[in-house]
Amino acid sequence: MTLFLRTEMHRDSVIDGGIYVGALFYSVIFIMFNAMSDISMTISQLPVFYKQRNLLFYPPWAFSLPPWITKIPITLIQVALWVCLTYYVIGYDPCVGRFFRQYLLLVLVSQMASALFRFIAAAGRSMIVANTFGSFALLTLFALGGFILSRDNIKKWWIWGYWISPLMYGQNAIVVNEFFGKSWSKVLPGSTEPLGIQVLKFRGFFPDAHWYWIGVGALVGFTLLYNFCFTLALTFLGPLQKPQAIVSEDSVSNESEGTTGNTTAESGRGNSSVRTEVKFETNHRNKKGMVLPFEPHSITFEDIRYSVDMPQEMKNQGVTEDRLELLRGVSGAFRPGVLTALMGVSGAGKTTLMDVLAGRKTGGYIEGNITISGYPKKQETFARISGYCEQNDIHSPHVTVYESLLYSAWLRLPPEVNSETRKMFIEEVMKLVELEQLRQALVGLPGVSGLSTEQRKRLTIAVELVANPSIIFMDEPTSGLDARAAAIVMRTVRNTVDTGRTVVCTIHQPSIDIFEAFDELFLMKRGGQEIYVGPLGHHSSQLIKYFEGIEGVPNIKHGYNPATWMLEVSSPAQEMVLGVDFAAVYKNSALYKRNKALIAGLSTPAPDSKNLYFPTQYSQSFFTQCIACLWKQHLSYWRNPSYTAVRFLFTTVIALMFGAMFWKLGSNMTKRQDLFNAMGSMYAAIIFLGVQNASSVQPVVAVERTVFYREKAAGMYSAFPYAFAQVWIELPYIFFQAMVYGLIVYAMIGFEWTAVKFFWYLFFMYFTLLYYTFYGMMSVAVTPNQHVAAIVSTAFYSLWNLFSGFIIPRPRIPVWWRWYAWACPVAYTLYGLVSSQFGDIKHKLESGETVEDFVRSYFDFKHELLGAVAAAVVGFATLFAFTFAISIRFLNYQRR
Repeated sequence: MTLFLRTEMHRDSVIDGGIYVGALFYSVIFIMFNAMSDISMTISQLPVFYKQRNLLFYPPWAFSLPPWITKIPITLIQVALWVCLTYYVIGYDPCVGRFFRQYLLLVLVSQMASALFRFIAAAGRSMIVANTFGSFALLTLFALGGFILSRDNIKKWWIWGYWISPLMYGQNAIVVNEFFGKSWSKVLPGSTEPLGIQVLKFRGFFPDAHWYWIGVGALVGFTLLYNFCFTLALTFLGPLQKPQAIVSEDSVSNESEGTTGNTTAESGRGNSSVRTEVKFETNHRNKKGMVLPFEPHSITFEDIRYSVDMPQEMKNQGVTEDRLELLRGVSGAFRPGVLTALMGVSGAGKTTLMDVLAGRKTGGYIEGNITISGYPKKQETFARISGYCEQNDIHSPHVTVYESLLYSAWLRLPPEVNSETRKMFIEEVMKLVELEQLRQALVGLPGVSGLSTEQRKRLTIAVELVANPSIIFMDEPTSGLDARAAAIVMRTVRNTVDTGRTVVCTIHQPSIDIFEAFDELFLMKRGGQEIYVGPLGHHSSQLIKYFEGIEGVPNIKHGYNPATWMLEVSSPAQEMVLGVDFAAVYKNSALYKRNKALIAGLSTPAPDSKNLYFPTQYSQSFFTQCIACLWKQHLSYWRNPSYTAVRFLFTTVIALMFGAMFWKLGSNMTKRQDLFNAMGSMYAAIIFLGVQNASSVQPVVAVERTVFYREKAAGMYSAFPYAFAQVWIELPYIFFQAMVYGLIVYAMIGFEWTAVKFFWYLFFMYFTLLYYTFYGMMSVAVTPNQHVAAIVSTAFYSLWNLFSGFIIPRPRIPVWWRWYAWACPVAYTLYGLVSSQFGDIKHKLESGETVEDFVRSYFDFKHELLGAVAAAVVGFATLFAFTFAISIRFLNYQRR
């Protein structure tokens, strides 16, 4: 708005009219860019839609109609704000009728664009594919819309594209609405036509007033067409990849009879297949003799308190305390070879306690004593001897099971372990967790592709086991699994305990068989206090004996699930009925005294033992971390064709399309418009190829950042090797992309074939694609999630587009905005491309001035400053990559 301020806008020449055309063009593309958000919103709804469609909830048109209807009032408000803020401030024709006609037209442009992007989302069905084809659609519409390449210069083999481009109708309608106004009716000296008509003819638009209504009708028609195509795509297309079933192929042959909840003896006890599987491993397999020895460690904790700042909502309700206490003096001990279940009702603090013990909390206040084999716990060393199996099973999707284990072992085992020993240990772990048949399977995305839920659980355990830890924490390893899959996972957990490791699992509402696979129970009540810490006993006999010994607690029914009964009788509601505080009962019990004695004994170092010590924070050197991270990124990129292959396909198609559109225009410089056309090819390429690179890399980085949080917390590497690998892996891919585009376009457009000019063209294209890609990575690193990153990025894309120097040349930018023209990376790219190709050409135009003089006077591009401009472009790429690395290092949006 302030860039095109009316005090800086004049109506004295055709060139002045061109500035108004640029402002109108920017209004149209701004509205269209805003509509791209429909892609992510539509794709996020598709999985649920496909399920409901297949279950015959409703016909597809019932799903496609509401987004169209609900978008209308939003569009009316958005466009009203835009037009009200820009129309009179910029200084368009003051006629009120033309104000409302511009408003109507931009509303229709927005509706057309939203319908188009919803159709692309339904056809693409994935973020990367849809974003790629969305960018391709925008580029095609803009290139054939009449502004970047005027109608008179469009080749005959592309003129059909001009006539079917909805943007052509929108662009013609909006400029006709403006330049037929009274403020453009004056006739310049030496001319017989009004200035407005001259501007329209000079820029290749139709000089007829009725084109406004033609444009309105066409936009309505395209809106209906795209919504119809959206409905067709919803009707006939399904998801790209079907979600995997959660039952493993190598699961047990007999159906599990164990159930969850109120399981009876007839269905859950006796000859349950689940129990048979779990107990079989316990009785007949000894897993302690492995290739790599480890030192068993116990962990004790006494009077652990954890609190967070009081939420504002609770303060508003009258709570006066400054902190909310989530753990209240919890004490206990976990020992090698003992499988402990950490249980409690929702809100009891199970996962909170585990996160505190594992050192995974990113905020809050922790008090109390934690010892490892009698020595005070130090998180730096504890991370080297412990593993943490998260509930969400986070892994890189484009590597195999074996590669995931190899990567974890490479970075977490000591450097003195040679490659052969490492591989032998991985084979042992794969056999232990029964992953041999899946060694070459890609991990995939949860619920989308790759491993089933149960297989991912086992992979999560294996990834921690290959680090050869002494202590392993598992957060709800059986959640989301049916009885059969849960049995397989519990068999894996049991095998892990049988190696002599200390294993603790949080678990929620287990079946009888899963519950009784544990050796000990750590039971907590809501509010963060323990109410039972001790052995389960055969068929949970000791647990049942303890609770039935409390006055008022009803006896367990015959065949009832002890886990369910235990949670029911110890619930807060039951406490109120009985008038009993189970935490106080436990504190006065003999079991509590036994546990205090156990904690005291394990908190004293054994004779001749030594405290844990490692000379470095990480197992591997900085260089090895970089190599390992780069190795994994290489595999991930090579096996991700929806990102890498689609990007190259998009680039090649765009290059061929641009070459055909701008055929030989680079060698035909007779008019100013010829230069504008050649510059338009450069402008469109850097805007759309760049935005496509930045947009498509964001989901890739977002997925890997989640994996990074887990791997960094596990002590696998520091942040900078990860950032180095993420940046470095892009260099060869973007170089190949720039070469493909540069060779095709440079030859077809017909720029001057000299080594220097060709080098400069490739140089600026390469580093432009680099800084766009690094900017996309940076935007993910500095924001909480991919959706926020996309919104932030879109705002900067619009600014870069506006200040690039094509829509409005830098000399015409008001002085109060000129500083940003020098801070805009795209402006430097356009400066470098135009000045390297045309900044030294002495050929005269029809106007009498040389190409060099026109480039200097109109754009302020100087050929002698190419070196400085090149340094600036390299600087932007370096700045964005550096900011990405710093943000990854210091910003953590994972809250625990």
